[in-house]
Amino acid sequence: MSNSWWEITILCHPHLEESITWRLDKFGCSGTSREIKEKSYIIQAYVPQITYQSLDISALSLWLRQDALVLNLPQPLTRWKLIDEEDWSSSWKQHWEPTEVGDRLVIYPAWLTPPENTDKLVLKLDPGVAFGTGTHPTTQLCLESLEMRLSKSATDVVIADIGSGSGILAIGSILLGANQVYAVDVDPLAVKSAQENRDLNEIDPDRMVINEGSLTELSELVKDGVDGIVCNILAEVIIEFIPHFSKLAKPSTWGVLSGILLDQSQAIADTLEQEGWVVAALWKRKQWCCFQIRKAPDD
Repeated sequence: MSNSWWEITILCHPHLEESITWRLDKFGCSGTSREIKEKSYIIQAYVPQITYQSLDISALSLWLRQDALVLNLPQPLTRWKLIDEEDWSSSWKQHWEPTEVGDRLVIYPAWLTPPENTDKLVLKLDPGVAFGTGTHPTTQLCLESLEMRLSKSATDVVIADIGSGSGILAIGSILLGANQVYAVDVDPLAVKSAQENRDLNEIDPDRMVINEGSLTELSELVKDGVDGIVCNILAEVIIEFIPHFSKLAKPSTWGVLSGILLDQSQAIADTLEQEGWVVAALWKRKQWCCFQIRKAPDD
């Protein structure tokens, strides 16, 4: 018997898109789609029925209306219904189009055929239940940071991807020039999705190793340290992880951290400083930010 999902549909004023996307992310929706309908937006998101009840979504609807009142904008109209997994998989895919990221990458849904002649690096993706489509600002900030970093690096770069999700950052790293990526995620469904996307992009499994687990498993995989650390997850989890980054680091190791709201950036910066990391750059997009970090020089 297939799993059921709540399909949440929100009709809203375009200026509410940012606050609604933020609220959906906080609620637990890992991905959203948007459709323009005349002068309004239709935003859709999905959460599993096993985790959420109708009352939870009613509360979400109330929060969305309150946010609109604070912003002095028309209140959104929220509807939700249960659909099975097969309907969910086909429904949200209808609204996902190829996405260019940075100067070199274009992310193509697996069910579309990319052009034969393109000067872009084509990253094919079927996010499955792990989501991670490349449309979220944090994912794009990470990919753009990797593009900048890897364009300056030698070809023997080894990267650790903590919380790999659909594998988009690990695959992007390989396409942009990294020699080796070790990726981990605590969600077995995400691991399966990342492995399938690795195969979809015809990447050698020995170059892109994906295991279920977290920092402990990663430390066992990488005995000699890595050149780069990529982590696009919740800020609260990143703060817990930062003290353990040194187990993976060489003196020259750099990092790209996102999944961080602007109002959480100071806590991240303070923790990095305490643990011997320097913030080399801070990129911002909408209400999100991305840290580019490096090891502080020894005194």
